[in-house]
Amino acid sequence: MKRTALTSRLMGLLLLATAHPSAGLAEDTLQPYQLVRSLQLVQDRIAAGDHAAMPMQAKLLEMTDARLRAADAEDFKDPRNFRALLVYGMSGGNPVTVEAAVSRAASDPRNLAMAKGVIDYLNGRPGEAIEALRPIDPMALPGDLGAFLALVKGSLLATDQPATALTLFDEAKLLSPGTLVEEAALRRSVGIAVTQGDAARFALASTQYVERYLYSPYASQFADSFVSGVIALHMSISQDKLADITSMMDPEREKVIYLRIARRAAIDGMSDLSAFASARAEQGRDGNTNQGDPRALLYSSLSTVTSDTIEDVRAKLGKIDRSRLSDGDRALLDAAQTIAGEVVAPPASPPAANPAPAPVVPSPEPEIATTDAAGLPPVEGAVPEQTAVAPSLDTAAAAPNASTPATDAATVLPASAPAVSASAGTTDPTDAAMTKTRRQLDLIDQMLGAAPK
Repeated sequence: MKRTALTSRLMGLLLLATAHPSAGLAEDTLQPYQLVRSLQLVQDRIAAGDHAAMPMQAKLLEMTDARLRAADAEDFKDPRNFRALLVYGMSGGNPVTVEAAVSRAASDPRNLAMAKGVIDYLNGRPGEAIEALRPIDPMALPGDLGAFLALVKGSLLATDQPATALTLFDEAKLLSPGTLVEEAALRRSVGIAVTQGDAARFALASTQYVERYLYSPYASQFADSFVSGVIALHMSISQDKLADITSMMDPEREKVIYLRIARRAAIDGMSDLSAFASARAEQGRDGNTNQGDPRALLYSSLSTVTSDTIEDVRAKLGKIDRSRLSDGDRALLDAAQTIAGEVVAPPASPPAANPAPAPVVPSPEPEIATTDAAGLPPVEGAVPEQTAVAPSLDTAAAAPNASTPATDAATVLPASAPAVSASAGTTDPTDAAMTKTRRQLDLIDQMLGAAPK
């Protein structure tokens, strides 16, 4: 209630300052710490889902920057103003303004060391920033400053010291609950938990984020990490837990999340997860089903394209409205239909028992490989199996030690294909059928692995 009243008063002040440019009363009469505190309140509203407050944030950043540029040594004798300067910097402020203001401030060595670390952080010098900020304990600082410092230190250490980063994010959440700092700490904790393989922390951080910050303008970043985490940790996270988390979302967001999971799972060959996510996307909520969504139909079909129910899969693929799919999904649909057709195609006729002698001609294997590779429609990101005629300099540099045999360079067999017998005249029809099936499965793996995720 108190926060709402303060924000309403701030909005009136901003409207007055905007309507009367000559009355720069906000910048002249408010202290830097008051402007920065107002900025934090607006940012917290944005994190809670009030996107209409974003123009106000831009205006406040402009006003705060002007006030800090005009601040002198007398202003910074108030420790609240110096702390506000650092918070402004860690909130995405102008590094030039922060550096100029610090040069005019007379403060104790610890504050100046912290300021140096913040300036290094803003100017893209993570190594120097870590060294400057390492000895400073966020929990020993005033809450508003300590929360931002914990968030910044955690972000700097996320790659090299993920466990330490998670601890710092926990401190940031403890020092500043219900704020943009907590939103960022939770969002980043989700991503680190995935890289750490920590399914319990991933589920907890995801649950807390969805509960509190689902409508944040930064929620799309959480969605990316969440989908990637479900795929990476699918063996450790039950479908019931996944359903518990998504049940806190609104129906539209839940559907989109399940569609994204279904697509990634289908491409990665996780048939059970893809089937579950596709079914949940189709199921909908509150009696509103999504059974006509072509994406759910496509993703649920991809994992079963070589199953015993291939005729059912082909019929399902044929009913999909390709005009409602993205370019990447249309490529997946084309490839799935091609492979499904190959699976049910009759095997090639075996060669005659005693073929008549024929003149010696070049081996046709390269043509077979080329035909197989070209049998699939182009898929985004796919790398052709056949060696290019004139490789680029980048390709040559990437494999300086690669050998280039003169006879077999164009014939590239899948890794799972059996070795070719040295005696070409003793081809067994059963072996040929098995080889064809293996090659079809390898093409499916290639199609799914090369598809855009």
